[in-house]
Amino acid sequence: MTKRQLIASTIISVGIFASIVTTISTKANAITFKETASQDLQRAMPTNGNLLSYYEVIKEPKKSVVNIFTKKVVKQVTTMNPLMNDPFFRQFFGGELGGMQMPKDRVERSLGSGVIVTEDGYIITNNHVIENADEIMVVLPDTKNELHAKLIGADPKTDLAVIKIDAKGLIPISFADSTKVREGDVVFAIGNPFGVGETVTQGIVSALNKSGIGINDYENFIQTDASINPGNSGGALVDSRGGLIGINTAILSNTGQNNGIGFAIPSSLAKKISKELVEKGKIERGRIGITMKDMSEKERKYYSCDKGVIVMDVQKGSPAEKAGIKMGDLVVKINGQNVIDSAFLKNYVGSMSPSTPVALVLLRAGKNVNITLKLEKIDDKVVAVTNADYTFMDGLGLVDINDAMRKKYSLASKQQGALVMNVKENSSASRNGFSEGDVIVQVEDIEVMSVHDAIGAKKALGSLSNKQIFVRRKGAVYSVILE
Repeated sequence: MTKRQLIASTIISVGIFASIVTTISTKANAITFKETASQDLQRAMPTNGNLLSYYEVIKEPKKSVVNIFTKKVVKQVTTMNPLMNDPFFRQFFGGELGGMQMPKDRVERSLGSGVIVTEDGYIITNNHVIENADEIMVVLPDTKNELHAKLIGADPKTDLAVIKIDAKGLIPISFADSTKVREGDVVFAIGNPFGVGETVTQGIVSALNKSGIGINDYENFIQTDASINPGNSGGALVDSRGGLIGINTAILSNTGQNNGIGFAIPSSLAKKISKELVEKGKIERGRIGITMKDMSEKERKYYSCDKGVIVMDVQKGSPAEKAGIKMGDLVVKINGQNVIDSAFLKNYVGSMSPSTPVALVLLRAGKNVNITLKLEKIDDKVVAVTNADYTFMDGLGLVDINDAMRKKYSLASKQQGALVMNVKENSSASRNGFSEGDVIVQVEDIEVMSVHDAIGAKKALGSLSNKQIFVRRKGAVYSVILE
């Protein structure tokens, strides 16, 4: 499991965009899921007189949880020898004395878990387990045989992905209805923590509908105290019947180790996303086109309403603008359902496809206003790359840092500089070892606080050839002598 800093957000943009999905499959397939015998739940206290054991509960779901190993080739970036800060040494040795050399290939490996959902080899896991992997290997339960897997599709916004292995007669897990899960239910986390092999941990459901954590774009987590550790990502969270209620995805921890607060993606969402990835090859989401915020206590009194979200901005040309939504409107209902908060509205709209009609009830000047609109699709990643500035270097797309970028790339709260948003293949930027998420903080002795500063430094120097650039990557500073 990748360590990620968890950041709460108070204002959430509901431009609810379509996901970019990496796909390898070339044709659509139909997919069905095995269900538990009954979704009507009955709960009972343990009986006395006999050994209390959950062996029969976890025996079957264990057969459906696999270990996943990935391999990725990355460019090795090395730090500069301190002597190279002296112009005298650089004059005689150029970039050869411990400076940034031509990037070397390095193999990076990671591990995680996955859940078999069909007899013919479809497996659900987390996107962050297989993201950017050059090779994905799967080890089936109770075997040591490694099978190659291909990526069917991934949805970074929910951190879900589907892979497939060439196998038959596998044991798919049974899906339970995650909407019927309650706090206090006994649950089991099954996965491959620390690479030690298949492991089962037990706990309870600590909380439901957890959002605003800052892990995914769409959050509606099941929280549990069942031990989830690195390597458990993508594994199964099952109830006391052995039914799948969630896909383990993250923990809240300063050290990366389990602190009793783990999060799982509800199985109902995992089923919907995986089905679309297999059958359609992509995830398409609609958007309303507003920026919104939850109400404070004063705002509740102002609107004389306890629930709803305030429209803070309306995007130009969006369905919201076309339908007449205005800044200051309070969205109180969507399709007849009460809008509890911004997380609810974001997740609700994000579950629907473009062109879906939506009925909204707004509170405006103390009166209800009924509005109907059709959701619209926008590709946010393409917009982001298009807006990047490539003036500084061939193939290097730079953008200024904002709060969204700090969250996405886990940057420090006060980090400034020119952020690398995109690196084109076979470009000068690629050959010099730049990667998405790098932050240029200095060019020679010129401090860089923005893209404008970076371009200004280039103009002042006349050329970037054989110039030293300082880059912050994942908290560490590296130097590059440009070729």
